[in-house]
Parts: sequence; C-alpha cells; structure tokens
Amino acid sequence: MSVRGRGLASGGLAARLLVAIGLVMVSGIATAWAVAVVVGPALFHEHMIRAGLEDYDEAVLHAEEAFQAASVLSLSLALAAAVIASLVVSVFLTRRVAASLRSLSSAASRVGNGAYGSHVPSPRMGSEFDELVASFNRMADRLEEGERLRARLLADVAHEVRTPVATIAGYLEAIEDGVKVLDASTTEVLREQTARLTHLSRDLAAVTQAESGALVLDRERVDPGELAMATVQAAHGRAAEHGVTLRADVTAGVPAVLVDRLRMAQVLDNLVANAVRHTPTGGLVVVSARRAPDGAVELSVEDTGEGVAAEHLPHLFERFYRVDTARSRDRGGSGIGLAICKALTEAHGGRIRAASGGPGQGSTFTVLLPAA
Repeated sequence: MSVRGRGLASGGLAARLLVAIGLVMVSGIATAWAVAVVVGPALFHEHMIRAGLEDYDEAVLHAEEAFQAASVLSLSLALAAAVIASLVVSVFLTRRVAASLRSLSSAASRVGNGAYGSHVPSPRMGSEFDELVASFNRMADRLEEGERLRARLLADVAHEVRTPVATIAGYLEAIEDGVKVLDASTTEVLREQTARLTHLSRDLAAVTQAESGALVLDRERVDPGELAMATVQAAHGRAAEHGVTLRADVTAGVPAVLVDRLRMAQVLDNLVANAVRHTPTGGLVVVSARRAPDGAVELSVEDTGEGVAAEHLPHLFERFYRVDTARSRDRGGSGIGLAICKALTEAHGGRIRAASGGPGQGSTFTVLLPAA
C-alpha cells in the first residue's frame, strides 16, 4: 500500500483535511442550491408582475419555467466546475501539507536515532510552517553541536590523561615489584600526576560548560582598570618566581563592562599565567586596559617572551594545540587554558585574538568586550 493509501486508511492528516474540505463543499453546494431554488424563482416572478404582466398569464408561466430550467442547468454546471476545481486544489494542498509533515516526521525519527545532522527544507507554505521547520533545524543543529562537544571532550580526555595515568600505573607497578620504594620523591611524582589529572578535569569542565552555552554568568558593571590591577596583584608572586616583571597599564576614561567578575578574572589569570610561562627571566608582561577605536573595551596581556610563528596563531585557542615554542607539556599547563579564555570571552559576547611578531618577538593576547 502506498504512503498516501496508508494515510487515508489510518485517518491521517491528509485524509482528515480532505474530509473537512468535502464537508465544507457539500454545505456550500446545499446552501447555494437552496437559495437558488427558493429565492430565484420568487424574485423572477415578482419582476414579471412589476413589468405589467398578469399573474397567471401563459407567457409568464412559460418564462418562469424557462428561467427555472436555465437556472438549474447553469447552477449545476457552475457547481460541478467549482467542485472539480476545489477538489484539485484541495488534493494538491493536502498532499503538500502531508508531504511536509512526513518530511518533518522522518527527520525527527532520524534525529531520534542519533543522526543529528538531519535537516528539513523549507516547505514554503506560510510563516507557521517555515517557523516550525526553522525551529526544528535549530534544535538539530544544537543537538549536533552537543554531540560534537561530547565526542570532542571524550577524545580530549582520552588523549590527555594517557600520560599521567601511565606514569601512575608504572610507578605503582614498580613499587609492587620492588624496583622502587615509596619514598618522598616517588610520592611527589604521584602527587604531581594526580594534581595534573585534577587540574585537567576542572579545566575541561569549565571550557565544555562555556562552549555548550550552559554557563550561568553573574553579570555586573565592572571597571576594566580594576580587573587589570587585580590580575597583576594576584599574579605578582608567580611572576617574581620566574624572574619576570609584571605591571599594569590602565588608560583613563575606559568605560565599564558588564561581565561576570570571577569569570573575566579567570580569563586574565590564564592569559597572564601563559605569558609568564613563556617569558624568560628578565622579561616583561604588561596587562593593559584601554578603549578600542570602535568603542569597545580592550583588555590585553603583552609579553616579551618566546613569541609564536604566524602559522600557529590561528590554532592557539584550540584545545590541546601545542607548538614547540608556545605550548609544550613540560611547562605545567593543562593544554586548554587559552581554549577556556576563548569560551568565556565569547560567552560574554566578546572576542579574543592573538598576535605575535614571530619567534623571539613576544606575544599579545587581546580580549575585546562591549562597553556596558
């Protein structure tokens, strides 16, 4: 049995629409016929009398019979033509509606089975259908993005935990075999690897939450200069340990920004930690706050460190992207600090960029935020 036959047999929407349209047509035909039979002859007879003819004149009777015959014939032909035209239009519309809904139902079934990339073309049957299809496609895109983030998170975790887990397992096996003893140095290695796993899990949770749009921001008006100064104060000890000078450069008159203070502080802390990590002893890191030429607020972290080659700049904010001069595993980072900065900045409606003159020329990371 065809799809259309199954729809009619099971009382689908197309069959119901055709039945409803048929009932409307039958009601219209009955009404038109009743009006024509009851009202038409009476009006014709009245007009004949007004013309001065006798009530029972044979000419009047013949004219009325001719009028009734002509009216019945013309009305029948008109109604038949209207029924045929209405049926053609009704069948066309109901089939279009049914096809559109079948397409939507089929796509929903595919999405339910995990094919989140399924989309439905616009049926062009009015704003209601177009909005329904657009909403469905947005839902499918969101589900596909969620699945992509989930798969990417699993791949990232599997990739990044391999080394610390292997280290811990190797040390434990060596202790069991008597090759190593559980002394202070062994305990320190195990503790470092455990801390690395803890740090990694916390950072992954933060970036995934921000990228998925599930992050709740507690926005308030914040002075960008205060953010820059607080970041310098918080990272002063870390910079001193590395022999790096850290200072703030705040321009007067910078407008406030509407941000989550803690999250934006996390962005600047990550950028400063990255700059200090890749700046040699005696280098300089400057945290700046100024108004951008387009009226936005610009927060930047500039260093005199190792710099980044041009081909690596577009990839710096990708998770676990590493280059020899910028992001090596022996520098203590989790590998997703810059990805967190990007996700949190975009969650605030801003954008972040990186610039460098090349290896040995230092780097500048700039966060652009809309003014409050």
